[in-house]
Amino acid sequence: MDFRISEDQEALQEGIRSFCEGRVSIEQLREIEQAGGFDRELWGELAEMGVFGLRLPEEQGGVGLGYADAVLVFEELGKALVPGPIVWSHLAAGLVKGAADGTAVVGGLDLTDGTGAPYLVEHFEAIDVLLVLRADGIERLDPKALSASKIDVPTDPLTPVHRVDELPKGERIGGADEAARLRLEGAAISAGQLLGIAETTVALAVAYSKERKQFNRPIGSFQALKHIMADMFVRQEAARAASYAAGATLDDPIVGDLERAVGAAKLVAGEAALKNSRACIQVHGGMGYTWEIPAHYYLKRTWVLNSIFGSIDDHADEVAERVGVTAA
Repeated sequence: MDFRISEDQEALQEGIRSFCEGRVSIEQLREIEQAGGFDRELWGELAEMGVFGLRLPEEQGGVGLGYADAVLVFEELGKALVPGPIVWSHLAAGLVKGAADGTAVVGGLDLTDGTGAPYLVEHFEAIDVLLVLRADGIERLDPKALSASKIDVPTDPLTPVHRVDELPKGERIGGADEAARLRLEGAAISAGQLLGIAETTVALAVAYSKERKQFNRPIGSFQALKHIMADMFVRQEAARAASYAAGATLDDPIVGDLERAVGAAKLVAGEAALKNSRACIQVHGGMGYTWEIPAHYYLKRTWVLNSIFGSIDDHADEVAERVGVTAA
């Protein structure tokens, strides 16, 4: 199998990157944050770009691409911190009418591990449909039928969260195998977002280290910071390899252990994004925690992404089990 990105895939990434640079700048993100963390106009533009229907067959109104392509697209969306339940709406294309064309905003809860109440629902006020993944299947719920209370200070200011204490029985739209499959797909795609964060935090740290001066020298010339940023780059490339491999394995499962590939991607990309975001803030010093510097946004988004479709610890345990490693 050839893991190199094709010219068409490079063009796909460049198109998404160009869109994000023009439409989702840090200033525009701050405006979206003030508006409640969701922008319907932006959502419609993402739909027109084919983000949600990317893997939906062309005869069903989608783009007809594969998982590897989806990982590349969500890598760019992760770099730009594009807000909204983009992963869930992408997963819902073909399951929920209107998800692919953006007319229905779909959120979700992954309860396949048996997680109980209270439930934290992201973008509750913006979603039209709530998907619930359980070990025995997929349920569809109407958010308007739920009683929810808003969390005043969410972890990520661009990801508003509501607390729901009770979930009624929903409409069953998929079985256990489909729920497991959707969870795998969600983990792989969110690994792409985490890869994007790992990359952007490297770029931010390097750029700042060239501009900021101490003792009349750019701080990037100091050996200690060089080591920090070299480690960041290594983590980024490890995350890239794991994330791209997960997408390729989803497209062609015969090449390897699918669960291990996806678990490794979410684990490696999650750790890379977390450590690189922290290192980026460290390079920025005290300024990294201020609203003027976007570095803190990436750390907060990483915390959110690492909490869905399995945590770092969850995937570490799963990968260890699949490679035959036992705890001492």
